[in-house]
Formats: sequence, structure tokens, C-alpha cells
Amino acid sequence: MSGTTMVFLIVLICVGSGIISEIYKRRLEFKKMDSHSKEEREQLQSEINALKSRVATLEQIVTDEGYQVKKDINRL
Repeated sequence: MSGTTMVFLIVLICVGSGIISEIYKRRLEFKKMDSHSKEEREQLQSEINALKSRVATLEQIVTDEGYQVKKDINRL
């Protein structure tokens, strides 16, 4: 094996290992972000469900006939 070939192989191995290392690091970061995303999605879903419940309660209050009568009386 000539000296030029050995230098080429050494450079190729170093660059290749650097690329593989970078790919592995990014994959780990992506997994970490994905796991946080699941927790955040669950938290947001629970907040959405709570807000839907509150809106349903408010709709029930506003559509109640007694509420409308009180509102009309207060206008007078």
C-alpha cells in the first residue's frame, strides 16, 4: 500500500467516523425532543378538555331562560 493511499484511508476513516458520530448525536436529540413532545401534548390535551368543559358550562348558563330574564331586568 502506498503512502498516498494510506493518507486517503486515514482521512476517509476520520471524516466517516465524524459524520456517523454527528448523525448519532442528532438522533438522540430528536428522540429527546419527541419524548418531551408527548408529555406536552398530553398536558395540552388535558387543558383543552378542561376549557371545553368550562365553555359548555358557560353556554348552559347563557342559554338558561332565567339568565336572560335577569339581564332584561337589569337593562331596565
